[in-house]
Amino acid sequence: MRRFLDGLAAGLSLFALAASGHAASLPGAWQHEQQFQVSAPGLTRISLPVQTIDQARPGLEDLRLYDDSGREVPFVTERPRPAPRLIRAAKSFQAALNPNNTVVTMETGLAQPLESVTLESPAPEFIKSVQVSGSTDGKSWQSLAQGRPIFRQRYGAGQLGVALPQIGEWRWLRLTIDDRRSPPVPFSGAQVHAAAPEPAAKETLPAAIHERHENPGETRISLNLGAASLDVSSVALETSEPLFMRQVTVAVPQITENTIREQTIARGTVYRVAVEEQPLSEYLSVPVENQVRSRELVLLIRNQDSPPLNISRVRVERRPVYLVFHAQQPGAYHLLSGNRRCAAPAYDLAALGMNLRRTPVRDLEFSPLADNPGYREPEVLPGVGAEGSKLDVAAWRYRKAVKPKDTGVQQIEFDLDVMAHGARGFGDLRVLRADTQVPFILEHTSISRSLAPEVTLTNEPRQPNLSRWMLKLPRKGLPVDRLRCAADSPLFRREVTLWEEATGDRGETFRRHLGSAVWLRTPDQTSGDFFLTLQQPPTSDTLLLETHNGDNPPVQLKGFQFFYPATRMLFKGKSGDELLLYYGNPQTGPPDYDLSLVAGQLLAADKLAPALGGEEQLKKSPWGDRQPGKGGVVFWGMLALVVIVLLVVIARLLPKSAA
Repeated sequence: MRRFLDGLAAGLSLFALAASGHAASLPGAWQHEQQFQVSAPGLTRISLPVQTIDQARPGLEDLRLYDDSGREVPFVTERPRPAPRLIRAAKSFQAALNPNNTVVTMETGLAQPLESVTLESPAPEFIKSVQVSGSTDGKSWQSLAQGRPIFRQRYGAGQLGVALPQIGEWRWLRLTIDDRRSPPVPFSGAQVHAAAPEPAAKETLPAAIHERHENPGETRISLNLGAASLDVSSVALETSEPLFMRQVTVAVPQITENTIREQTIARGTVYRVAVEEQPLSEYLSVPVENQVRSRELVLLIRNQDSPPLNISRVRVERRPVYLVFHAQQPGAYHLLSGNRRCAAPAYDLAALGMNLRRTPVRDLEFSPLADNPGYREPEVLPGVGAEGSKLDVAAWRYRKAVKPKDTGVQQIEFDLDVMAHGARGFGDLRVLRADTQVPFILEHTSISRSLAPEVTLTNEPRQPNLSRWMLKLPRKGLPVDRLRCAADSPLFRREVTLWEEATGDRGETFRRHLGSAVWLRTPDQTSGDFFLTLQQPPTSDTLLLETHNGDNPPVQLKGFQFFYPATRMLFKGKSGDELLLYYGNPQTGPPDYDLSLVAGQLLAADKLAPALGGEEQLKKSPWGDRQPGKGGVVFWGMLALVVIVLLVVIARLLPKSAA
C-alpha cells in the first residue's frame, strides 16, 4: 500500500508538471520546448542537454527561458574553455653526449607546477626513448617518467613533448635520451609548459563510426556525433595495435561558394609503443577545441606504406554549455529553442558572466524535447524555398531519373555516367521537378573511389628498352587523379610516364602528357605499390603508361587501379517526387541558389539516398564540339569557305581585259 501511494504521488507530480507547462501561453515563434523543475530559489547553473544544442542555432541566440507564469527569465550562457597555459623557454639548457645516451639538463625558470616539457632539435628524422627526472634544488633527483618516445618523421609527423605524470614545482629537469639503438641527434633548446590552474569540464559523446574508406595510403573515418553545434574537445582512437605511429587530421564539412568542402580544424600524431622490456607509452588523442557545426566529423589517418589500423572505436569528448539564471521561486521552468530569425537577447545579467562562473552546477532532469503547442510557422524568407526558377533544358544532352524513397535531405553521389558526361566542376548539373529547378549544394569529399582499367601490354619491337601498357577506362573524360600499380621486382629505378593521344582543333593528333614520376625500389621496402599523381585529368578513355628500362630487364607491373574523388549533391526532396537530374551542357555556367543560406541545416540533417535511374541521351553532340576527328572537319571546311570568298574578291578587283 505504501509503495502504491508513493507511485501515485510521483505520477501526480509529473502530471502537475506537464499541466503547469501549458498553464501560461508561451511565445508562438519558438518551435521546441523543454521543461525542468527547480526545487529551491536562488542562483541556478545548469548544463544544457545535447538535444537542445542540436536544435538551437549555433550561437544559441534563439534560447529563451520562461517560468511557469509565462514571465521571461534573464540568463547568461557559458562555454567553458581550457585556460591558456604558460609556455616559456627553459632558463638554462645544457646537453652532454655520452657513449650510450644524451643527457639534457635544464633550469625551468618557473615557480609553478609543470605539466610537460618539449625539446627542440634540427634533426629531420629520428625516434628516441626518454627518461625524465625532476629536482627542486638541482642536486637530489626524482624519477618522473621512463620510456617516453620522442620522434620526428620526414612526412610531417612529430612528437617532441614529454608529459609529466607527476605534476609538481620542479625547478630543474633532466632528460636522458637513449642512443643505443640509433645515432645521437642534436638538441638545441627546450620549452616548459605550466599546468592549467583549473581544468575545464568535458564529457564523452556517444559518437558512432558512420563510414570508413581505405584511400591509397590513408584511412578516412566519418563520425556521426548525434548532434550539431557541439564544442568538441578532443578525438581519441581505440585500437589493439601494439606498435604504430600515425598522423591524424580532423576535418569538418564547410560551405564555401555554394559548395561543401572538408575544412581541417585540427592535426595531431597518435602512437603506441607496447613491446617487451619497455614500459607502455601511448598517446591516442588529438586535441580539437573547436565548435563543429554539423553532425559529421571526418578523421583522415595517414598510413603511408603501413597497413591500416584496426580501430574498434573512436571516443569524442565535448565541452558542456552552461546556462546561469536566478530562480525567484521554485517550480517548473520552460526552455524554448528553434527560432531561426530572432535576434540574440540583451540581458543585463550577461555583464556579470565572469562573476557567475563559480556557481555550482545543479543536476536537473529535463523533459524530452517537445513541440511548442503554440508554435506558428513563420513566413519563409524570399528565395529560400524548396524550388528555384524555371529552366529550358533543350541544350542538355543527358538526364537520369531521381526517385526519393522518403522525405528529407537527399544525398546523391555521382556515378561514372555523370562524371564522364558532365562538365568539369559539375557546373552544368540541374535537378528539375517538371520544368522547375530544385536547388542543391555540391559536396566535395576526401573519399577516393577506385576503378580497375583494362590492361594490355603494347611493347614495340623497334624500341626494346621501352615497356608500354595501354590502360582502358570504362568512360571517356573521367576525372581520375591518381594511378596505383605494383611490382614484384625487389630492386629497380624507373621513370614512369602517363600520357594519352589527343586531337587538336585542326584534326592533328599529339601526345598529351598527364603525369610522370621516378619509381625507386630497394630490398628494405616492404610495400610494392607505386602512386602516380595526374597533373591534369584525361580527355579520352585510353591512356598509355611507359617505363624506360635502359640496359635492365623490364619490370612487370600489375594491380593497376585509378582513383577519383567522390562528389555528392545535397537537396531537399520528398517521397513520391518525380525528379530528373540533367547534365551534359558545357556551355552553361554553375547555378546560384539561395539554398546556401540554410546549407548548415542540410549538413546537420540525416541524409537519405534516393534511387538513381539509368542514363538517357537526349541529343547527340554537335559538330562544334572538340571531339576527335570532328574538330578537323569543321576547321578545314571553314578554311575552304574563306579561300573561296577571297578568290571571288580578288577576281572582282582585277582589271577586265579589252573586248
